Amino acid sequence: MLKVKDAAERLGLSISTLNKWRCYGTGPRFVKLGTSVLYREEDLDTFVAAQVRTSTWAPANDNGRDMKGVA
Repeated sequence: MLKVKDAAERLGLSISTLNKWRCYGTGPRFVKLGTSVLYREEDLDTFVAAQVRTSTWAPANDNGRDMKGVA
C-alpha cells in the first residue's frame, strides 16, 4: 500500500489534489487504518483506467456514447 505522498507522485498529482478528491469522494478508493490514509496500487490503476476518454466532451465511463446528432 502507498502513503498519500507516494500515491500522488504515482498519479502525477499534488498531495493537495489527492486530499481534496478524497474529501469530495471523487478520487481513487483508499484505506483508512487508524489515522493513516493508504492507497492500494490496484485501486489507483482502476481509477486511472476509469478516466480514459475518446473525446474531450465525453464524461467519464461514457466512451461508448452514441455520436448521433453531434456536429
